[in-house]
Amino acid sequence: MAYRIVVTPEARDQLNAIYDYIAQAASALIARRFTDGILDHLAPLADHPGIGTPRDDIRPGLRTLAHRRRVTIAFMVEDAAVVVIGFYYGGQDFETLLGEE
Repeated sequence: MAYRIVVTPEARDQLNAIYDYIAQAASALIARRFTDGILDHLAPLADHPGIGTPRDDIRPGLRTLAHRRRVTIAFMVEDAAVVVIGFYYGGQDFETLLGEE
């Protein structure tokens, strides 16, 4: 069974912020390639939603997946969907941010 991948509006905003940051620091082309790579990194979750690191210490059912050692992808597996709840870039303290929600 293939799971649907759902990116929450908050996660989409975070991805857009990553794009804006990289576009300003480098170029729009580099930013697009990087953020497209993040989205491509989600594809295996459709068939293997259990990959990543369980982070029940932060929130029950939370899992994380790293992308290029720069981005932490936070997600939860629900009935027939993998719900991406955040993209955290660089040194962001995602543990505190997710624990407060």
